[in-house]
Amino acid sequence: MSTSMARNLFGKTILITGASAGIGRSTAFEFARTSPASLRLILTARRVDRLHQIAEEIEHEAGTGVRVHVVKLDVSKPEEIERFVQGLPEEFRAIDVLVNNAGFMSGVEQAPDIPPNVIRDVWATNVTGVINMTQAILPIFKARPDGGRGDVVMLGSLAGREPYVGGALYCSSKAAVRAFTDALRRELIATRIRVITVDPGQVLTEFTTIRYRGDQAKADAVYAGCEPLTPDDVAEVIVFAAGRRENVVVADTLLFPSHQASPTHVHRKS
Repeated sequence: MSTSMARNLFGKTILITGASAGIGRSTAFEFARTSPASLRLILTARRVDRLHQIAEEIEHEAGTGVRVHVVKLDVSKPEEIERFVQGLPEEFRAIDVLVNNAGFMSGVEQAPDIPPNVIRDVWATNVTGVINMTQAILPIFKARPDGGRGDVVMLGSLAGREPYVGGALYCSSKAAVRAFTDALRRELIATRIRVITVDPGQVLTEFTTIRYRGDQAKADAVYAGCEPLTPDDVAEVIVFAAGRRENVVVADTLLFPSHQASPTHVHRKS
């Protein structure tokens, strides 16, 4: 017998940005496992080779009920977003759920020593990339009857709620998305378009290694004496929120591992 989530997601088209690794990858698998009878997944990222591998794994595991379309996409480039929407195959154009997962950070420099290229790239991906993706997909949602229908899922961060030393740029980028999200929810109140925020704390992904520019020792030190969340933990919350009955909005979710109470309040085992 199918679950209520499987029935609610049946036949839907899900778009996930940054799907080549970490939370995005796990979210793709979680959607497929939750509603394997009929689902379409659009997976985007810069590393398209990884996307093809993920698509093969999902189709092998879930069977013919899940169709996967992969697209190389850098959300920091507006022209790529425009081409992406225009180039979608007919079968995948009626998007029901947008998961704005793609994000980036490099370094822990403090002002005034944050490199200009890092400021540019982080803002282009984390802020304008999210806004441009949302603007590109909202017309699809709003074209549906009775004011429109669809889900916008914002993958935020505890960092967007509580800034910390060495995170001024990343924290401010996530705070900007949070403000955009809150405004968007109010602007769409007369529709059936749901705006959903999922804000995780510490999650063990390659994001931390990228942030420390490949220095694995420094990345490992972030989680020393801790048991961080896994990408699967976060993916389960994303799919749960998208799998609710249409009139139920899981508007705002904050989750962190049991050793963490805030970005700086962390209990480490000795």
